[in-house]
Amino acid sequence: MAVKTLQDLLNEGVEGRGVLVRSDLNVPLDENGEITDPGRIIASVPTLRALVEAGAKVVVSAHLGRPKGEPDPKFSLAPVAVKLAELLGRNVQLAGDVVGYDALSRSEGLTDGDVLLLENVRFDPRETSKDDAERAKLAAALVELVGDDGAFVSDGFGVVHRKQASVYDVAELLPHYAGTLVAAEVEVLAKLTENSQRPYAVVLGGSKVSDKLAVIEALAPKVDTLVIGGGMCFTFLAAQGLSVGASLLQEEMIETCKGLLERYADVIHLPRDIVVANKFAADADSKVVPAHEIPDGWLGLDVGPESVDRFAALLTEAKTVFWNGPMGVFEFENFAAGTRGVAEAIVTATGKGAFTVVGGGDSAAAVRALGLPEDGFSHISTGGGASLEYLEGKELPGIAVLED
Repeated sequence: MAVKTLQDLLNEGVEGRGVLVRSDLNVPLDENGEITDPGRIIASVPTLRALVEAGAKVVVSAHLGRPKGEPDPKFSLAPVAVKLAELLGRNVQLAGDVVGYDALSRSEGLTDGDVLLLENVRFDPRETSKDDAERAKLAAALVELVGDDGAFVSDGFGVVHRKQASVYDVAELLPHYAGTLVAAEVEVLAKLTENSQRPYAVVLGGSKVSDKLAVIEALAPKVDTLVIGGGMCFTFLAAQGLSVGASLLQEEMIETCKGLLERYADVIHLPRDIVVANKFAADADSKVVPAHEIPDGWLGLDVGPESVDRFAALLTEAKTVFWNGPMGVFEFENFAAGTRGVAEAIVTATGKGAFTVVGGGDSAAAVRALGLPEDGFSHISTGGGASLEYLEGKELPGIAVLED
């Protein structure tokens, strides 16, 4: 892809110039508003630090959660600003609005090396508008914050699959560059799709088949092993004619899963045993049962130990591994063994020279929550949805707009 990078911008010179950076700072918060996993903030730092050290006046736009196009205190970027300042080792101002009076006045007062974080860009309904003209107005207001000689750096890989004002439209108004993170993500995903070494194994989990259907159909013909766990495995088990008790089930997807199992019987691997519980709770009664003996009223919350052993045998011999989605409810200690076992098998594969990628979202959170070594994987993506759409072969608007 012919895209200018952050290094190209630094070579051109940024001292004294305003640079608008779209970062992905969409981190999970607990009920007290505390950040539970700062992974995406940490990943945003290299690009921001490089610009700061080169003397740019840095204006950062980002979102948090899904506010409904209006200010909502529980989605404020205030805790993010504190964490970002800590990681950068310098003050990070937080504007009280997106492109209003406070954002404009603060941006005008920036000196070389200063950082201004705008308030949650999704507080402005124009950010996600389907109306091109509305998005363009917000983009123009964002550009005003960095001035006529400003530049745009796209570094929020987790949002490049969205045609939104701060991701897409601003790139049409300013000289544009791929940040360190976006460039690295695209390079990794290209390696997965264009020149992956065999055997190639893909591990998919998460709750819904419908969320992963397109990537299953895109990858199943290209890979040697497709492991399916998480809540989505129960729709596949039901497609085999098995009773899944009270487990998560998408009945409307059963026929689709039957078709996939028929076409890719030699590739798709489902769990043979399940950890079931009598309720969805951390302290639920649990037991391991064969996949064909899930009791009525019980629900599957993890793959069982025999399944982990089978999956691990496949994964540890792979030369390329892509993993997206946990094997069970890893947030509950009693139902984390499946995700841990699969992750540890991928770490083993990495140690044997395999190229291994964790596809963002809950999988990346699981790596950190379970205390697994982040350097045990070749790459941990920051963008689950963007990663999947890239692997599906879809054009990502936020990448396409950077191409010259």
